[in-house]
Amino acid sequence: MSEFHGDEQQGAPQAHATLIQETGMPGTGEALRERHTARAHSAADRTKAACRYAGVAADPAAVIAVPTEAAAKAANAIRLSADALVALAGGAPDPAADARHARNAAAASVLAARMARSHGADELSDAAYQAALKASQAAGTAAGREGMGRNEVLNAEAEAAEAAAVAAARAAGWV
Repeated sequence: MSEFHGDEQQGAPQAHATLIQETGMPGTGEALRERHTARAHSAADRTKAACRYAGVAADPAAVIAVPTEAAAKAANAIRLSADALVALAGGAPDPAADARHARNAAAASVLAARMARSHGADELSDAAYQAALKASQAAGTAAGREGMGRNEVLNAEAEAAEAAAVAAARAAGWV
């Protein structure tokens, strides 16, 4: 099952991902979509909670291309999360696209976490912001070229990072 690239042999995580892609196991397109959707919903919930904590009302009319005001930043973050959820709800399952939508929701939560952190700057807020950033990075890695939304190891890491972000946001009082 391993594949050679020059003198390098595929690593165990990559070989595992190749096996998953070839066999469709351990997750089918629907099962993978459910996992990516769960992460996206969690990130969207964190986005809304962080905006509420920061005392920023997200007026949908405030969405602009380059937000500078807190309300516009909040509106953009929530809109990005909502767009990701809508995209996940439509069409046939596509693990790569579904993982990108989950990544987008996680990235939006970083924007909201930055606002919440600036509103209540302390150790717990810093930790919640850092956890949001790590969740976004892990979601990006799971959606990236190596994972394409199918790599079990990368998906599990993204799920663990999302759970840690939720716990940190809760500890900071954002949720």
